[in-house]
Amino acid sequence: MRRTVEGLRAPSHSLPSYPEGRVLASVHRVIYIHGAKPYFAITFKVIEPLSYAGRQVTSRLYCTNRALWKLQWFLRDFNYDNELLSAEQIDDKALIGLKGVIQIARESIAGRAFMNIKAFGPSDTW
Repeated sequence: MRRTVEGLRAPSHSLPSYPEGRVLASVHRVIYIHGAKPYFAITFKVIEPLSYAGRQVTSRLYCTNRALWKLQWFLRDFNYDNELLSAEQIDDKALIGLKGVIQIARESIAGRAFMNIKAFGPSDTW
């Protein structure tokens, strides 16, 4: 069955625009995905700049041996609990609400565009 939907072919102007560069953000949601390349899918909620406040940015932080440096960088700069970190444990609930600075960049690989988090920083550097 075919249906006609008015406005389907016109581009949507209501899509949110996302900031590029540095933003102050808090961790809003964390999901651990276990597979061949385990990772944390982390959703950040933008706090500042105010023009983007409330927008959400999702990124992956891989847990493979080659990528652990980036996960450690994130945990350190977002002031993750040192006791849990020294015990090599990550508590999803302890991550929620942590604040810090993220640097967002748009990238294109094989014709697919996506947002990538390039760097982290402590919230006091904002």
